[in-house]
Amino acid sequence: MSSDPWGRVDETGTVYVRTADGEKVVGSWQAGSPEEALAYFERKYEGLVVEIGLLEKRVQTTDLSAKDAQAAVDHLREQVDAHHAVGDLDALRARLDKLMETVEARREQRKAQRARQSDEARTAKEALVAEAEELARSDQWRAAGERLRALVDTWKGLPRLDRKSDDELWHRFSHARSAFSKRRKAHFAQLDAQREEARKAKERLVAEAEALSGSTDWGPTAARYRELMADWKAVGRAQREYEDDLWNRFRGAQDVFFAARSSVFAERDAEQAENLKLKEGLAEEAEKLLPITDLRAARTAFRSINERWEAIGHVPRDARARVEGRMHTVDRAIQEAEEAEWRRTNPEARARAEGLTGQLQAAVDKLRGQIEQARAAGNNAKADKLEKELEGRQALLDQALKGLQEFGG
Repeated sequence: MSSDPWGRVDETGTVYVRTADGEKVVGSWQAGSPEEALAYFERKYEGLVVEIGLLEKRVQTTDLSAKDAQAAVDHLREQVDAHHAVGDLDALRARLDKLMETVEARREQRKAQRARQSDEARTAKEALVAEAEELARSDQWRAAGERLRALVDTWKGLPRLDRKSDDELWHRFSHARSAFSKRRKAHFAQLDAQREEARKAKERLVAEAEALSGSTDWGPTAARYRELMADWKAVGRAQREYEDDLWNRFRGAQDVFFAARSSVFAERDAEQAENLKLKEGLAEEAEKLLPITDLRAARTAFRSINERWEAIGHVPRDARARVEGRMHTVDRAIQEAEEAEWRRTNPEARARAEGLTGQLQAAVDKLRGQIEQARAAGNNAKADKLEKELEGRQALLDQALKGLQEFGG
């Protein structure tokens, strides 16, 4: 009979292992000496030691799931409980028990992490829904449409919630987008209808202007052209693909008439030359308003200049585009300044900026409080992790505050 501290072989070749519950039969050995039998089953024990060591390392150093880790532990435990090895099996059971505690702790940690991520995703999706519902009421069709498309991309990047909550939030989000699309479609349908009416009206104005272009009844015809011009301005714009052509025909018909009148009344050339000098003076006066520093004063001054301009009368045809272009440049600069002022003072955009800034500030304050609590509790690892998260939120807050300053606040 042969033995060692953890096992023995009796006269019949039966191999036993010693455990806390007494001796357990390992197996039967008839192929060699008792020492060879013990050595064989001790090697099987060492194999289990290696496997358990490798599993411990995987659990500690990789993202092995709790489910897979538990299956591996159960598999090794079955081998240990089968008592087909000679060695300290109770120690192996203890290591497996400790490893299982680690796996359970990891499971709970990941469960808490998933819950936290779910809460963050819920908060983020609720914020997206709130913004989408606000945008659904906007009349800034292009900007709001682009922002809604960006919100969809953001939504797709967020993890799903439980099915009921996710479906409810998505329904609100989708409904807001649909409402905006419906309003935008109705707006542009109405705009298209208005432009179609404008096209038909301008077609009639062009037809009359072209019919009058050959008239030699200078006074009444010129007066009628002025009326047609007033009607043209009152009608509004037609579709882009028609507007320029209609205007060229309308203006061309007038040019034909006024050119003929000018050739007949050559003495008026001097008057038009004087008109050109006056308009060049007004154009120079208008150009002094640039760059725009006081929008209200510039608008008032330009209105006065334009009224005097309109009262002057015609200028030589070859100089008209040049001098009118100078006035148009100033007019465009004032319009661009008005648009910039409107964008800067837009209450909807400011409200969105303030709302985002407030949310980010609250998130930063909350994180700082959590960091203080973690430090006070001696949980520096958690505090360090929260501080990294705080850095990202603080950067977003700084960016939001910078954007808010563009509104003057």
